[in-house]
Amino acid sequence: MGKSVFAGFALGIAALSLTACGSGADQTAATAPDGIPGLEVSNARMVLAPVAGNPAVVYLDLVYNGDRGLALSHASVEGAKRTVIHDMGNVNGKMQMMEALPIVLKKGEKISFAPGGKHIMAMDVSPDLKPGGTTEVTLIVSGGDKQSFPAEIRAAGDPR
Repeated sequence: MGKSVFAGFALGIAALSLTACGSGADQTAATAPDGIPGLEVSNARMVLAPVAGNPAVVYLDLVYNGDRGLALSHASVEGAKRTVIHDMGNVNGKMQMMEALPIVLKKGEKISFAPGGKHIMAMDVSPDLKPGGTTEVTLIVSGGDKQSFPAEIRAAGDPR
C-alpha cells in the first residue's frame, strides 16, 4: 500500500509540473535575458542521423559555478522543429532512453551530455543543416533564463 500511495503522489507532482510547463514557460523564455551567470558550455556538437528525417542528437559538456541553484528544464536547437532532453533510466530491469526530469544544477556541478547518457534530441531537423556547419543550441532553466552557444554539426559516422 505504501508504494501505491508514493506512486500516486509522484504522478500528481508530475502532472502539476507538466501543467505548469504548458502555462507560458515558452513566453517567459522568449523574453528572458540571454546568458546564465556561472554556466559554461564546451565541446558542443550535433550529430546528424544516418537516415534523413530521423532525429539528430546534441552532446556537450556543462560546468555550473553560479551562486544560486537552478534546474535545466528544456533546450532548443536552431533548425529543429522540436527538441527533448533525454536521459537513460532503468525501466523494469532494462536501460531505456526517456525524457529527462529537470536537471538540478548546483555550484561546482559538472555534467556531460554524452552517448549512453544525457543528450538532447533534435527532431524534424532542417536539411539545410550539414556536416561542417554550426547551429545554435539554447539551454533554458526554470524561470526562463537561457544560454545559447554554437554546436558543430557532424555526420552520423563522425566521432561523437
